[in-house]
Amino acid sequence: MASHTKENDDDGKEKDDPVFSYSQFACIGTGFSGIALGATLQRWYGITDIRFFDKQSQLGGTWHVNQYPGCACDVPSALYSLSFECNPDWTRVLPTYAELWAYLNRVARKYDLVDKMTFDVAVEKCVWIEEKARWRMWIRQKHTTGQVIVHECQFLYSGVGYFDQQRDLGIPGAESFRGPMFHSAKWRHDVDLTGKKVVVFGNGCTGAQIVPAIVDKTASLTHVVRSKHWVYPPLDEKVPFWLMFTLANIPGTMQIQRFLTFIKAEVEYIGFGDGKIAKAWRKMRRRQVEAYMRATAPEKYHDLLIPDFEIGCKRRIFDSGYLKSLHNEHLRLTNEPVEEILPQGLRMKSGEIVEADVLVLANGFKTNQFFLECEIVGRGGETINEHWDSFGGAEAYNCESLCGFPNFFVLGGPNTATGHTSFLIAVENAINYSMRVIEPVLKGKASVVEVKREAEEKYVQWVHSALQDTVFSTGCSSWYNRAVDGKKPWNATVYPLSQAHYWYSCVFPSWKDWRYSGQTGKNKIVKQSHTVRRLLTLTAFTLGLVFWSKRNPNSVLASLLVKPWTILPWLVGAAIQSGTEAFAMIKGVWR
Repeated sequence: MASHTKENDDDGKEKDDPVFSYSQFACIGTGFSGIALGATLQRWYGITDIRFFDKQSQLGGTWHVNQYPGCACDVPSALYSLSFECNPDWTRVLPTYAELWAYLNRVARKYDLVDKMTFDVAVEKCVWIEEKARWRMWIRQKHTTGQVIVHECQFLYSGVGYFDQQRDLGIPGAESFRGPMFHSAKWRHDVDLTGKKVVVFGNGCTGAQIVPAIVDKTASLTHVVRSKHWVYPPLDEKVPFWLMFTLANIPGTMQIQRFLTFIKAEVEYIGFGDGKIAKAWRKMRRRQVEAYMRATAPEKYHDLLIPDFEIGCKRRIFDSGYLKSLHNEHLRLTNEPVEEILPQGLRMKSGEIVEADVLVLANGFKTNQFFLECEIVGRGGETINEHWDSFGGAEAYNCESLCGFPNFFVLGGPNTATGHTSFLIAVENAINYSMRVIEPVLKGKASVVEVKREAEEKYVQWVHSALQDTVFSTGCSSWYNRAVDGKKPWNATVYPLSQAHYWYSCVFPSWKDWRYSGQTGKNKIVKQSHTVRRLLTLTAFTLGLVFWSKRNPNSVLASLLVKPWTILPWLVGAAIQSGTEAFAMIKGVWR
């Protein structure tokens, strides 16, 4: 519902007062996280009372913002999609931004979410109102009247994600440059690069996609790099027609494809630990990747490209033609520091002047920081940044919940990301976990749910202790592990174990870690979930694995089950994570 009134300003002209509205659920962002949330609410509980608010002009999140040449996902499409909306129409293994946006748009329209979305607005502040057990949001229209919307909700979700704020280049003189200068996330499609002298800053995943996509049309391309990356052999290829036809017409094949892709990706987690097996795995991978890089890239650039740090410590890059493009006579790769940006180009540390018509910034985003444009205020007036300061950095219980911030969940929150598989698996797991946690509130048994402080502290200690035993703590500089405001490095990005482990922890909430309070009310669940059936099937599958391993003691499975409390969740999760979707289509047992 919404209402507003008008009053006169000092000049006697009418102006709008704030518009007031309410929905049971509200979400900041309309990317994968927000759309998955809206769809899951309908699938689990039949709830459609949700509103979305986004600063962009369209839905899609990062796949609307990023439209640079060569832009594509670096996770296979079979896995970089929602488990309950498998897509047989992917044309490539690694989908382009256009395909991903079209997929998100289709899913959003299928669940009638688009009409619930408000675009071109800035969520400036969210405050917990204790006496009403609600969140109050102040939302401002960006490009029109500046109208303020005051929106209240019982449950507040953030689906903003990691890549929301561009990093500063940190080179003086940028304001003096006479030509176009833009970040990869704000690509200027009106700028024709044909015959231009172009400088690209950054050689991470984005820079490695942009360079091969534009180098042939430029008069010259200077690629300024500041670090090294492990560049894996290509993974992308066109999906053959016969496979697309099979996936579209034979029930269960999409789920099988997703399951096999999940297993293949999850196996890579073996190399992220600190034990002998992990180190041996990384050594093997390093030999393979280094051999590829040496065989593909120009020999004169080997010292600039090939890292000396552990493989897996940084985000891996799947080669999309980058190493081969370095042979182009128009291209120059350099790691020489840039001292200053001049009106006509760059002045390097050596004093050399590099002429440039266009500067492209592929230098990434601010990570380990959240809610830079929105103030979140919880119980007692405590802001979310004050809460995080008390812990030493951004964190969250089960990667999504904070004590003192009731009925609030951060999708894609601290320590949700991975270095080996799809981020969307974690997002779905977090959504499903929150659905289980809020179920008693939806049934009217309470109005407020909040994680306990001691549970949050214990969880954060576990996360950062476990991260010490991973490749992410071996010393390389990466966006996973970055210092903020001069403080010591803090990893608020990566989950320390496998995504199968995170799935397992989300299936079975630790109810003692949660506090329910507030007034009781009526049941707002339209339809009920099949939790009992889920647990029975999971139990039967787990017992079957254990029984089979005992009958085959020399098998690989049996050896993995030697330490059941650490390995079994990984193994069971690997089998169930995508297998549940197959049951959904074939047997109708799962949601």
